[in-house]
Amino acid sequence: MNSLSFSELCCLFCCPPCPSRIAAKLAFLPPEPTYSLISDETGSKYSLHLTDRAEWQYTQRELDCIEVFMTRTSRGNRIPCMFARCSPNAKYTLLFSHGNAVDLGQMSSFYIGLGSRINCNIFSYDYSGYGASSGKPSEKNLYADIDAAWQALRTRYGISPQNVVLYGQSIGTVPTVDLASRYEVGAAILHSPLMSGMRVAFPDTKRTWFFDAFPSIDKVPKITSPVLVIHGTEDEVIDFSHGLAIHERCPRAVEPLWVEGAGHNDVELYGQYLDRLKQFINVELAVN
Repeated sequence: MNSLSFSELCCLFCCPPCPSRIAAKLAFLPPEPTYSLISDETGSKYSLHLTDRAEWQYTQRELDCIEVFMTRTSRGNRIPCMFARCSPNAKYTLLFSHGNAVDLGQMSSFYIGLGSRINCNIFSYDYSGYGASSGKPSEKNLYADIDAAWQALRTRYGISPQNVVLYGQSIGTVPTVDLASRYEVGAAILHSPLMSGMRVAFPDTKRTWFFDAFPSIDKVPKITSPVLVIHGTEDEVIDFSHGLAIHERCPRAVEPLWVEGAGHNDVELYGQYLDRLKQFINVELAVN
C-alpha cells in the first residue's frame, strides 16, 4: 500500500470519490511479472518458469514440488494458482493471499521456506492484473479472485474446509476477511490487516462511508473461525491501530502477535513470527 500525494488527496475531495478510484490509489502496485506459465501441447498442464527477479533460493527438487495451473474467476479473468507441497504429512493447507507489490514468482521461495518450517502445504494465487493473470486489479476482482482460488483448492485437491487456514498479508487480508466471513474454515491469519481503505488514507476516519473500499472492519465480526492477528508496532504503511481494532472485533480471536519494533515488510524476520505460527497451527488448532 502507498500513501496519497497532495494532488491525489485533492482529486479525492474535488471529484466524487468511488471505491474503485480509492482502491486503485491506495492498494494496487503489480510488479513486472517475475514468472511465466508454459503450457504443454494439450494446453491443460503448465510448468513454472521463474525469472532472475523472482530470486529463487532453492534447488530444482523444491521447484518440482510446486504445481501451477490456470483457473477462471466469476468475473471472467484467468488467474494462475500455485500449490506448494512443502510437507508430506501436513494436516493444514494455507490459502495464502500475498501483499500488493509482489507476485507468485517472488513469493515462491518464501512459500517453500514457510511451509516446510510450520508443517503446512501452501496454496496461493495471483490477483487479476498481477503476474500471469488477465484483467486489472480492483476490489470486486479481489473477491472474485479468492473465490476462484478457494473453489480450485476444494475441487482439484479435495481439501475439506476445516483443513484450510486462510492467510492474508496486507492488501491480502481484504479478500481473506471477505472469504472467512462467508465460509467456516480451519482458521484465518491476518498479517498487517487494514480496517478499510479510507481509514488508511485518512487515519481520523471513524466510520465506514458508502464510498469506502475494503471495509474489513465491518466483516470481521462475521468470522466464525479462530483468527490470529499479526502486526508490527512500528508499521509505517498500515498503522498498528488497525491490527488492534481488527483483533478486538473478531469473535474467536486468539492471542495476537504484536511484533515490537517491526514495520510493514519485516515482521517475518523476527523469531517470534515462526514461533507464534507453529504454536497456533500445531497446538492451538489441535484443541479448537
